[in-house]
Order: sequence, then structure tokens, then C-alpha cells
Amino acid sequence: MKRLHLTLLVLGLLATSLALVVYKVNVLGFPLKPAQTVDNWVVEARVAFEPSGGALTARLALPDDPPGFGILDENFISRGYGLTTAQQGENREAQWTTRTPSGRQVLYYRATVYELNRERPAPPYPGPVSVPDYDEPYRSAALALLDSVRDRSADITSFASVLVSDLNSPAPDENAALFIQRNASDADKVRTTIELLAGARIPARMVHGITLTDWARQAAPLAWLEVHNTREWVPINPHTGTAGYPDNFLVWWYGDREPLLVDRANRPEISFAVTRNIHDAIDVAEQRAQLMDSRVVDFSLFGLPVQTQNMYRVLLMVPVGALIIVLLRNVVGIQTFGTFMPVLIALSFRETQLLGGIILFTLIVSLGLAIRFYLEHLKLLLVPRLASVVIVVIMLMAGISILSHNLGIEQGLSLALFPMVILAMTIERMSLVWEEHSPADAIKQGLGSLAVAAVSYLIMINRQLEHLIFVFPELLLIVLALTLLLGRYTGYRLTELLRFRALKAP
Repeated sequence: MKRLHLTLLVLGLLATSLALVVYKVNVLGFPLKPAQTVDNWVVEARVAFEPSGGALTARLALPDDPPGFGILDENFISRGYGLTTAQQGENREAQWTTRTPSGRQVLYYRATVYELNRERPAPPYPGPVSVPDYDEPYRSAALALLDSVRDRSADITSFASVLVSDLNSPAPDENAALFIQRNASDADKVRTTIELLAGARIPARMVHGITLTDWARQAAPLAWLEVHNTREWVPINPHTGTAGYPDNFLVWWYGDREPLLVDRANRPEISFAVTRNIHDAIDVAEQRAQLMDSRVVDFSLFGLPVQTQNMYRVLLMVPVGALIIVLLRNVVGIQTFGTFMPVLIALSFRETQLLGGIILFTLIVSLGLAIRFYLEHLKLLLVPRLASVVIVVIMLMAGISILSHNLGIEQGLSLALFPMVILAMTIERMSLVWEEHSPADAIKQGLGSLAVAAVSYLIMINRQLEHLIFVFPELLLIVLALTLLLGRYTGYRLTELLRFRALKAP
């Protein structure tokens, strides 16, 4: 039962940790690599008009959950205007109102968007549309064209694609040529296609959007076609008939309408501009979590003050170092002084660097051990003896720092970062092993402690690992699970296999 309990506990820890990590990566977009950036675009709509007198209302179509993108932030620049946003049919609109405008008016809408591929709820099927009442000869040509397209298509999507291809063919047949207008705009082409699709009772609509580029002062909206295949709206290129939107195409509004509608105003104008930015992926993920009202970020380390965050970037690596010690002691069989002393020494190596830290640690422990042997002759009690060792260690650290500074060796200044109490306990423990066992055992454990500290340091300074632990602290549950599993390890240690290799059967 106890073994089953441990197994269930470990599986629960692993499942919880992995579930949180997968959610934060796939849903919120937290990066798995340090210093990772995310592309986003700032799109701006500039609205200008001249009031003609009286109360004024200006309505602007806004992006609303555009496919393939998410909206991080929105700003409205409209001093002196009342502002409301509401859903009007298929579009979301901003409505500016004012009572007594004077002079030319300029309003701005600005949004920050980023790529976001997610499952969208399936829209309801609008049902078959009514067949238009074509006049002759358009009626006969439309029916003949639709019959020809139907024979060469397999479903609604391919029907629309074949029809668009026929209308854009360099050598159209006589039926398609009747509906082709010379120098027709994209919107005119889409209108013609929608009218012909209605002859086959296929629901279709016009979509307007802009292409997100690195920089565009004047981004012209593009008209696109969408048809409903009874399950979802499928975008169709009005020039080629291919399904799908082009890369970086931001859907702005739906329907055959103008994006800007202004009452009591002359010469209304609207222009679009685009610029590309690069933001830190973590900042974007935090904003995304706020927009999604996710409670996960409320319990993240990013809400702490920066100084506290920097402290936890170091502290969160201690469990990793503890796991390394458990592995090296219980599986490999390396002997050390104490359990956590190598981890604390490894943390000190972060400032002193590895080689300098090993030299300083060896020097201070050697000098302290000599002083400890001298104190043994004074026959002191345990607590005063430990206190004396701490005092001597601090004096030695200060003396070495002063000497190294005068010699121009700046690494010696970081000696103050060594945990002095741990150094004192190491000296005391080493002296006891020296007296009770042998100098060889004391030196072996001292070298083992340095080796474990060095391995822990090399792992704990890994930038990728530090990033993962700080951004996904739930990974410590995996560290805990592995530690619990190693706590039940009762097999041979690697050093014991070498030690007793002579007993191996021939």
C-alpha cells in the first residue's frame, strides 16, 4: 500500500506539472526559450471629416475576433467625443458622438494584434439564399454558367473556386464573359460572384481586411469572398479561387458596406496604417492571459517586484541542485560534508566563477581547519568552539579579500558571498572526520563536496534551465517527484560496484 501511495503521489505531481506547462505554452503562449520575441503589428485607422452642423455621429467598423489573430490592446483618440462600442450585425462598431463640433475633425483607432491560431466556435448555418431575379440575357447565361461549374466541382468550396476561376479566366466562355466588367474593382468582382453564387442558393459574403506588413503608411483594404459550406465560412481568393486567406491578412469588417459612416458631415475620409513591432514573448503572454481572464498569471512570479523576482531566479534553482545531490549521493555514491552544503557553495560559485570559487573555498577551509586543530588543544565546549570557528572564518575571509584586492585579484572580493556558517560547519565536520576516521576520509569527503558543488553549479547556471524553472515554477513538482522516487532507491551505488568488483563471479 505504501509503494502504491508513493506511485500515485508521483503520478499526480507529474500530471499536475505537465498540465500547467502545456496550458501556459499552448494557450497563453509562454515561451520555452529565454529572450524569445513575438511579432505583433500596430494597425491604425485615421478618420477625418468636416462637420456640416448639428449633433454628429461617426461609426467605424472594428476588428472583432479576427481569424488567425488576437487583439492585445485597443486605443481610441477622440478628445471631446463620447465613445461606445457595440455589436451591429456581423461587425463590431465604435460610435463617436458630439453635440457641437467645429472645424475639421480627426479621430484615431489603434489596435495591437498578434498571430493567434485557436479553435473558433462554428457559426450557425444561415441557410440557402434566395435565387435572384435575373433579367435576360443574364438569367440564361447565369444558369448555363452555374450548370457548367456544378459539373466540374464536388462541393460548395470547390464550386465557388471553379466559379471564381472562370470569371478570372484570360479566355472566358460567352456565359462568363457576360458578367465580367472591364477594370472592375475587387469589390465589384466579389459582388458579381456573390450574386452568381446566390443563383446556386449558396450563402456568400464580402470580407474586407488589410495585409499586415513591416510598415505601410497607406494600407489599402482588400475585398475578399467567403462562402458557407454548411459548417463554416470558407475564404476564397477573388482573383485565383484558392481557399484560405493570404499570410498576415487581418479581417477588419464584413459585408458590402463602407467602414466609416458619418452623419451630418462632409468629405469623410478613412485611411489605414500598419507598423510591425517585436515584443518580449513573456509580456505578450501576460497580456494574453489578462484578456482571457486566466487566473494562472495571478499566481505567477512576474507579479512580484523586480528585486524579488531576481532573488527567486536564484532560489528556484536550489531544488534542482538538491536533486543533483540526491542523485550523486544515493545513486553514484559520492560522499559529501552535509546534504545542502554543496548547493550553497554552488550558489556562491555564481559570483566567484567556478575556478576562482574552488581555489577560495579550498584556501579558507584549509586555513580554518588549521585553526580548528589549534582550538582542539584548548579543550573548548562545542558551542564556544563553533562560535570561535565562525569568528575565525570571518576574519580569514576579510583578510583574504583585503590581500587579494591589494594584489589586484578582484575574484577575492566575492569571498564574502560564501555562506560563513556553512564554512564553519564544514571545517568542524572535516576535523571530526579527520580525527575519528582518517585524513584520507576527510580529504575524500572534502573533494566529493567540491565535485558535487561544481556539477551543481554547471547545471544551475544553465540559462535555458533557469528560464524554464522561473517561467514554469510548476516544473519543481517534477523535481519533487524525481526526488521522492530516488528516496526509495535501495540498489547498488556506482561507487560500490567499483569497490566490490573483486567479489563479482568469474
